[in-house]
Amino acid sequence: MKESNKKSLHVKTGDRVIVTTGKDKGKIGNVKKAIPSENKVVVEGANMVTKAQKPNPMAGIQGGLVKMEAPLDSSNVMVVCPSCEKPTKIKHEIKDGKKVRVCKKCGEQLDV
Repeated sequence: MKESNKKSLHVKTGDRVIVTTGKDKGKIGNVKKAIPSENKVVVEGANMVTKAQKPNPMAGIQGGLVKMEAPLDSSNVMVVCPSCEKPTKIKHEIKDGKKVRVCKKCGEQLDV
């Protein structure tokens, strides 16, 4: 039997992040998809790979080479704070009985 451990990431879908390592270091984009089970995120315009696509006339898909974003490890991205516009770590605080994410640099709440 598999244990279903609920994992969490410091980033969520829609967050603006900066890539901190690798060939795309310094690139800023939004998180398109978060994959907590694998500890990975897909960032718009970062970690682009070329895949060969088979044609499928039934679905109207043309074959050829397709560029797409591949998942990055979530530890390789940092959230960019919307108020101070700087890459920041996240801290969690309890406000009004709810757990919210807060910027460590300016103290502004990230979850709106």
